Amino acid sequence: MMIVSFLVIGWILSWFKFNNLFIQAFKELFNKEITIASYYFIFFCVGIIGDLFLSIRGAYDVWIR
Repeated sequence: MMIVSFLVIGWILSWFKFNNLFIQAFKELFNKEITIASYYFIFFCVGIIGDLFLSIRGAYDVWIR
């Protein structure tokens, strides 16, 4: 569920041009060119990490019962 949440957050932030800011900051910090697909992939990965963390903690057991 967090995967979808983070993708929606990334999409909403792109309305305010946060994606351009993020891509430029990534370029300046790491000297690498990334695309908008990489921007959404990073939000996807953060969502996966969040889902894994919640499943390890057992937070999803509440939703199943």
